[in-house]
Parts: sequence; structure tokens; C-alpha cells
Amino acid sequence: MTGAMVQYFSKIFMIGVKDSLWVQVIYYLGYCLMAFPAAIFIRLHSFKAGILLGLAICAIGIFMFIPAKMSGFYYSFLFAYFIMTCGLSCLEVGCNTYVYTSGNPRSSITRINLAQAFNPLGALLGMYMAAKYVQERICPLDIDARAKLPTNQLLFIKNYDMGVLIRPYIFIGVVFIMMAILIRFFKVSNVYDDHRGNGFKEGIKQILKIKEYREGVIAQIFYIGAQVACWTFIIQYAIKVFTDEGMMESEAILAAQKYNIIAMILYCCSRFGCTLLLKFFKPEHMLMTFAILATLALCGVIFLTGRDGLYCLVMVSAFMSLMYPTIFGISLRQTGSNMKLAGAGHVMATVGGSLIPPIQAAIIVKCNNWISLPSTNLSFIIPTICFIIVGIYAFRSNKVTDITKNAS
Repeated sequence: MTGAMVQYFSKIFMIGVKDSLWVQVIYYLGYCLMAFPAAIFIRLHSFKAGILLGLAICAIGIFMFIPAKMSGFYYSFLFAYFIMTCGLSCLEVGCNTYVYTSGNPRSSITRINLAQAFNPLGALLGMYMAAKYVQERICPLDIDARAKLPTNQLLFIKNYDMGVLIRPYIFIGVVFIMMAILIRFFKVSNVYDDHRGNGFKEGIKQILKIKEYREGVIAQIFYIGAQVACWTFIIQYAIKVFTDEGMMESEAILAAQKYNIIAMILYCCSRFGCTLLLKFFKPEHMLMTFAILATLALCGVIFLTGRDGLYCLVMVSAFMSLMYPTIFGISLRQTGSNMKLAGAGHVMATVGGSLIPPIQAAIIVKCNNWISLPSTNLSFIIPTICFIIVGIYAFRSNKVTDITKNAS
């Protein structure tokens, strides 16, 4: 839901694209900073304790939206987002590593892909909630129109819009509490709950010595940055396409949101399809193939104008679907008893979602019609570079696998 909220924050608080992107920056910063503390907590206690802690922190962060609305300050919302994402970080570290280690090691990459295949369903639900309960109910006036309103009227609309904005989150907060109560009474066990591993510093030293893991975290940073950038700026790209065709801005925003939903549906279907394909193809080969296809699709996004470029951008989501869980799975293969710490490294890699989109936003603002291309098109050179790096990691990991097989 957060990606869709960027444009609403921009409208409510009358701020530009770069300032509204702080929602995304703070979102992924919370993921990054909480990852290793969450891993340490889970190592000391259990996966179940980590999941319960994550749900509790999420709920606290979400209910902080209520005093944030009362204050009316943009930065109050950012702080609430930060607390919420610290909880999400706990959930990510606990759940991903739990799924990866719960079963036959040979099927671990397929298993994490299957588990992650359900994530887009949640993303689609979030986008539906953003469209149904925020987009349709928020005041339609744009920033320029709001700036012309009397102060008292502007404050009334702002307060109303903030109320609309937080309602879906409060609902999700209640769901988090209900989930925590249910999980509290279920048995959640894992063989790695009995493996405390080495000390934190020693564990970090050991996993950083593993080249495949070290490069995997770097690849994950660039992948997540590319994913967030593509999903954040598909709206701006589509609005540009539709307004160039003569649509009013309000109509263009609605049409753009539909393409965003289509991209997510494609992403979801592709994840389930990739889970089946992993039974027949090596994960390194599939990761490299999809990275190449994503790069080619983004070349179409950059150099094609109109709907053809938009269609290419939608297709990128299909090629992204495999990447996060597969990079995660490949890089954890040699981490042994330090898997909980290693999993935290990948959650920490979500900082890419804070680093890459602002660079792309800067290109949109400063490089208008450079080399005869719209700045929105040109900005997608940033995720293109990211996918090239992912492809290089897949190629190098495949070489490591081949060398290991030959040695054995």
C-alpha cells in the first residue's frame, strides 16, 4: 500500500515528488536498521518469539498514525512508518529464514519462492485498499488548486484527507493483533531454534567470508532498489503517457493505477510459475535469464514513447518475480548455523529501496528531454543498471556451483 500512498502524501501536505519519496526512504530504512537486532533476538529466543515481536511492533507503529493525524505534521507520519517497518523487518527475518530452513535443504530455494509467491497477493490487496478506500474518497483537488484555497478550508480538507489515509492502516493494525493472538497458541518449532550459532561478531565474520553470500547481499540491494523504483515510478510514467494522449490529470491517475495493478497481477502469476520451473531449471540459470529479460524490457521503457514503453514497464514485473527469494536462497546455501544472521543481511539489503528511487527522482527533476528523451523515460536507466548487476551475480554464482560440483 505504501507505494500508492506517496502521491497522496504529496497532495495532502503539498510537497514535491522528492519530499514525498521520504515515505519510501523511511519505509526501507526501518527494514535495514532493525534487521540485525531482530536476528539477534531470534537467535536468543526462537522464530516464534521473533514473529510475535514483529507483529507487536507493527501494530504499535500503525496505531501511532492516530496521534500523527492529530498533529497534522508530515514527519509524524514518517516516524510512525519507521516504527511499523521495524516490526515488518522482524517478520521478514523470522519468516523467510524459518521457511528456508524448515524442510529438505535441496528444495529450500523452491520453498522460499513458493512462500514468497503469496506476497503479491497481499500487495494486490494493499493496492485495492489504496484505490477503494483512499483514492476514491480523498479530495480530488491537486496541489495547485489547494494552494488557492482559504487557510481554514485548506485545513479542513487536509484533516479530512488524513483521516481517509489512515483508515486502511488501522484496519491492518487490528489484523496484526489478531494474528499475534492466534500464533501465540500455535506450536512453531524449527531445528535451528536449537542452534544458537557462534557469537554475533564471530557469526558476522564467518558469513562475510563467504563470497556467494557477500555478493548476494549486494545484488539484493540493487534488486530491491530496482523493484521499488519500477513500482513507484510506473505511476508517473503512465500519467505522462496518458496526459500526452490528451487525458485530464485525474483520469490519467486512475488509468495509471490500473496498469500498476496489472503489473502486480503479472508479478504474482509469474512467481507461482517460476516456483514450478525451478523443479526443472537451475536457480542460477533462471535468475540470469530473468535479469537479462528485465534489462531488455527496460531498454524499451527508456527508448519507446507512448503505451509501448508502458507495456514494457508492466512486463518488467514478470521478470522481477523470481529475484528476491532466489538471490536469498542462493546466497544462504553455505551459511550453516549462521543462517539467522545471514537472513538478516538480506532484510537489511532492503535499504536499496531507500537509495535507488531518490536517484531516479533526481533524474526526473533535472534531466528533462536530455538526448531527446523525456526525463521520466531516461530515469529508468537506474533500474536497468541494477538488473545488470543482478545478472552478473547469477553468472558468478553459477560458476561457483559448477566449481563446487567438479571438486566433489
